[in-house]
Amino acid sequence: MLSLLCSVLSLAIWVVIAWIVLSYVVAFGRLGWDHPVRRLYDGLSKGIEPFMRPIRSAIPPVRLGGAALDLSPLILIVGLNVLIWIICR
Repeated sequence: MLSLLCSVLSLAIWVVIAWIVLSYVVAFGRLGWDHPVRRLYDGLSKGIEPFMRPIRSAIPPVRLGGAALDLSPLILIVGLNVLIWIICR
C-alpha cells in the first residue's frame, strides 16, 4: 500500500511538470479552443488548481518587469518531493 502511495506521489510530480510544459505551449501557441493540447491542458488544470490555489493565495506571483512568475507549481513539486522523502524512504 505504501509503494502505491509513493508511485501516486511520483506520478503527481510528472503531471505538474507536464502541466507546466503545456501551459507554455498554450500560452505561446496558436491553438484553437478545441485543440487536443488545449483540452489536455484544461483537464490537467482542473485537477491541479485545487492544490495550487492555497499556495497562490499565500505566495503571490513574483513580478519580473511587465510579467509575473507564478511559483506555485514549483512549490507544489517541492512539497510533493518532501512528502515522498518523508513517506517513502
